Amino acid sequence: MTYTKEDLYDLVVNSPEKFNEWKSQQSEEVDLSESDFSSLTLENVNFEDVDLNGSSFADSHLTEVNFKNTDLTSADFTRANLVECDFSEALLTGADYSYAKVNYCNFSESDMAGGIFQETDLENSDLSSAINLNACRFDEDTVWPDSDMLPEDFDSKYSEDLSSLKDSDDENQVGDY
Repeated sequence: MTYTKEDLYDLVVNSPEKFNEWKSQQSEEVDLSESDFSSLTLENVNFEDVDLNGSSFADSHLTEVNFKNTDLTSADFTRANLVECDFSEALLTGADYSYAKVNYCNFSESDMAGGIFQETDLENSDLSSAINLNACRFDEDTVWPDSDMLPEDFDSKYSEDLSSLKDSDDENQVGDY
């Protein structure tokens, strides 16, 4: 059976087990890019290998959702509550997790470049083999998992944005130009 993007969205929201069954029979990537899943409760949905580029999960409650190898570029997870979700090998460049609770989630081999984790609670999530975690933004209120769940080269200490740094010579110049 052929479904439109809207039909697939309705399956995910209203009958996730039917979506999972249908998806398991697909050989091509499923396109749900730019879908709005905000303020929903989703459990046991299999989004593995699905294009969710630009989708919103803001204010959602997600439990045991499989995002393995999923394109989540610029996805919005602000204020979401995520528990035991699998983001392994996912493309998370520019994804926004601000103010989210992300607990017991797996980020193995996921690309985190440009991700936003301001005031995010990542307690007990596994980021130990996440890629480009050093290229994400976070603040002093971000809650990180224990160090054994973070990459060895990652510094979880917040530092001011580089744009706020001043060169001491710049402060003493008198405009001789």
